Amino acid sequence: MGSVGEDRGALRRRPAAIGRDLVLVIGLVGTCVGGLALFLKTAEAAGDRGSGVPAALLVALAALGALGVALALFRRGAASAGRRGGLRTPAAAPVPDVPDVGTEALDHTAVDPDGFEHTVAALCARDGCTPVEVVGGAGDLGADVIATSLDGRRVILQCKQYAEDHRVGSQDLQRFGGTCFTVHGADVAVVVTTSSFTAPAAEYAATCGIVCVDGEALAAWTDRLAPPPWEALPVDPA
Repeated sequence: MGSVGEDRGALRRRPAAIGRDLVLVIGLVGTCVGGLALFLKTAEAAGDRGSGVPAALLVALAALGALGVALALFRRGAASAGRRGGLRTPAAAPVPDVPDVGTEALDHTAVDPDGFEHTVAALCARDGCTPVEVVGGAGDLGADVIATSLDGRRVILQCKQYAEDHRVGSQDLQRFGGTCFTVHGADVAVVVTTSSFTAPAAEYAATCGIVCVDGEALAAWTDRLAPPPWEALPVDPA
């Protein structure tokens, strides 16, 4: 792709190229008209107008033919100059990325912990949430995925890809409970894990209104055997 300077230079050269073609057209037409006038004057001087008329018609036809050729050359030169000038069709607006909700995007065990956040986000997008953002990382204050449900509720999800023998404890729930509502403004707070929750963690979550999704519930949600976790809580009329 050429630089901006090259494009501007080509645009300056284009009028000059078209001008030269225009001069060529005018010169050809003028030559034909002048030749026709000279022929008619010569024929008149010779007193042979009768034989001069057919010849004059032939010269006129030749002039028209030359004019047609000249105009074709002019149009071709103008089109070529336009191409050399770097005129480009405006690029189409980029199409926004659509969240991948295919089978591979929902394989929670084939990804790393960061990828697990994306598989959970893909589930949210599949079930109608929009927009859906993956925001997990350093300083996320417990929010890994932020989504908006079809009924307009703000859903904050924390994702914990743990082995089966690594259960989510009450301290994990307490840290999330301290930020999900007051900092992130959750209407629905969800903790999703590939393992399970300890009894104290489940008790704390029930007290605070946090939805817990363990490995079995996650599999059911993924396979559409259970509703999305934000539907586990009734909509607040307020």
